[in-house]
Amino acid sequence: MRVYLPSTLAGLRVLLDDGELGPPPLPAFAVTGALREWYAEGDEEELEYAALTLAARASVRLLDRQLLDDPAAPARRVVVVAEVGRVEPAPEVERAAVRVPDPVPLRLVQAVHVDDPAAEDDVRAAAEQLVEADLGGEDATFVVEQAEGHELQWYAVQEIGPLLELE
Repeated sequence: MRVYLPSTLAGLRVLLDDGELGPPPLPAFAVTGALREWYAEGDEEELEYAALTLAARASVRLLDRQLLDDPAAPARRVVVVAEVGRVEPAPEVERAAVRVPDPVPLRLVQAVHVDDPAAEDDVRAAAEQLVEADLGGEDATFVVEQAEGHELQWYAVQEIGPLLELE
C-alpha cells in the first residue's frame, strides 16, 4: 500500500544515515476506505493528493516540535512516499490516517516531497499558529493555509542526498 509519511529534513537525514524510518509504529496517511467514501467523486489521483496534503500538514506538527528545540532549523514540510506491506487504520486521528507497524527501509521509499526554500517563512509561521488554527482561530487558520498554498517539490530517492547537502 502506498503511504505518505510526514517528516522533516532532519528525518530525511536519519533515513539516509540509518537506511530506514522508524521506530514503529509510524504515523502515515493513505487512500483508505473512509477517504474514498468522503471523496465519493474523486479519482485515484485526487485521493492520493488528499493523503499527501494531510501528511504535509502533519509535517508542520513535527516542525513545530523541532523548532522548539532548534529555532534555526529549516522550516520546510517533508513527505516521504513509500510502498509498504501492511498498515493499521487510525480513523480516530483522521479518515486517511494509518499507522505503519514496521520500520520503513529506504528500498521501499518511492519519492519525497519537500517545500521549496521560498516557503520557509510561511511554514515557520504555520508551525507557530497550528494549535490556534486547530482551535478555530480564523487568523491562525489563514496563516496555516498560506503555508499549504505552497506546492511541494518532488524528488526521486537518489536526489535525497544532494537535496540535504544544499541545507
